[in-house]
Amino acid sequence: MIVGFIGSGNMAAAMARGWAGELDSMLFSDSGSGRAAALAAELGGEALANEEVAARADFVVLAVKPAKLAAVAPQLGAAHRVVSILAAVPLARLREALPNAAVLRVMPNVGVEVRQGVMCVAGDAGPEVRAMLERLGHVVDLADDQFDEATAIMGCAPAYLALAVEALADAGAAAGLDPELARELVVETTAGTAELLRERHPADVRRAVTSPGGSTEAGLEALDREGARAAFEAAVEASLARMRG
Repeated sequence: MIVGFIGSGNMAAAMARGWAGELDSMLFSDSGSGRAAALAAELGGEALANEEVAARADFVVLAVKPAKLAAVAPQLGAAHRVVSILAAVPLARLREALPNAAVLRVMPNVGVEVRQGVMCVAGDAGPEVRAMLERLGHVVDLADDQFDEATAIMGCAPAYLALAVEALADAGAAAGLDPELARELVVETTAGTAELLRERHPADVRRAVTSPGGSTEAGLEALDREGARAAFEAAVEASLARMRG
């Protein structure tokens, strides 16, 4: 299978890296940044113009800035199947811009790079495309009008979680641990906790770790005083406000 990327930014690169070794070829385009050629050199494939990517690919991943949809869409007339990862662009607008293509709206997160991503999907581009997405992680069917809310949770959350890991590791280093060791401890703890959270409710895990009068309780009390929960809620609200203009 040949997959084409119209736009070669960070999320397109994450998906391409996740598919590396799984495809016959990957085709990349950009608006002059040079990222397409860099990805082609890194992963194998070719850097081409939008029209040629659309003509040669079995399906196209549309990964340009949302504001560029109107300008780019006329160049994709040869595309039969399009996977759009454009934030805050609903299916109706995509179908209007790409009337000759089957369109699937997808919101992935960066975990797709290591095939542990989450992808919300709406629309239909056929079972082959869906199977390719499933190679990148967990696929969730979602109503088109809920994409903004989902994006604020699963699309943005890797940055928030990374910030928490960074802060904890920095605090460990400040307390005297080697910085690389501190990061290793927090990263591996995060990975293990994520697996545990597949089986247990977050509140149950929190209670299981928190002994009365213990050090975890003291830490949670400090987080409450500093407004940690409210800060995460504010982050989601701010992301939604930005997406909704």
